[in-house]
Amino acid sequence: MRVTDEISGPVRTFVAVGDSFTEGLADDPGDGVYRGWADLVARRLAAIEPELAYANLAVRGKLMGQIAADQLDIAANMRPDLATLAGGLNDAMRPSCDVDAVCAQLEHCVQVLSEASRTLVMFRAIDFTKRMPSAKRFQTKANQINAFIDQMAEKYGAVVVDLHSLRALDDPRMWASDRIHMTHEGHRRVAEAVLEALGHQPTFDWRAPLPPAPKPLPGAKTLSDLRWLVAFLLPWIKRRLTGKSSGDGALPKRPELTRVV
Repeated sequence: MRVTDEISGPVRTFVAVGDSFTEGLADDPGDGVYRGWADLVARRLAAIEPELAYANLAVRGKLMGQIAADQLDIAANMRPDLATLAGGLNDAMRPSCDVDAVCAQLEHCVQVLSEASRTLVMFRAIDFTKRMPSAKRFQTKANQINAFIDQMAEKYGAVVVDLHSLRALDDPRMWASDRIHMTHEGHRRVAEAVLEALGHQPTFDWRAPLPPAPKPLPGAKTLSDLRWLVAFLLPWIKRRLTGKSSGDGALPKRPELTRVV
């Protein structure tokens, strides 16, 4: 993980750009609005700087090109002290993914946001293969995007949070029933990783594994796999075949800079 030497001045404005990872799926506090790591980072920063204004433009299901088209200019015009950018996994999961095109879109986003913000944070995407061996079919593309993110961080002076090497996220309990979005505990650890990368003292050991899990009942994994197949995998395949996205019609949860309460 590359960590900033020192943040110059207080963070009074923070804008988050990306897809479901940044929107906060599936960290549901029960009020119908997903929370997620970016909200947790904003709350911690607001405790330091009460005037902090925060916007979250991320929308689930968005590809890198859509992030660039729909969110980039809005974020740049906010001229934030802190910006975060995460995307590319939705592209990598598609068989037709053109990695070179995704990287070109990514560099455009990095260039614009690094010029518009004082600090830009990016992520080396999570390694799904330890928990889901079937993910190997798209992990190669994700790894290429990760390597490009490292290059962009070096070129534009961005901060990189390395989630790819965070082995605590291999634990299935960090993940919701759809197996691709984190629970609150997963988001809590990502938030702590971001804050540490920004130079803040961590409040707990976010790298530590969870306590050992109870031994599962016989047949529990098979039943879980069947439920996942019916409830999540088949609908995902249907959306790919019909050209639809989980983010169709969805709007950002915090489209404008507003104070964090």
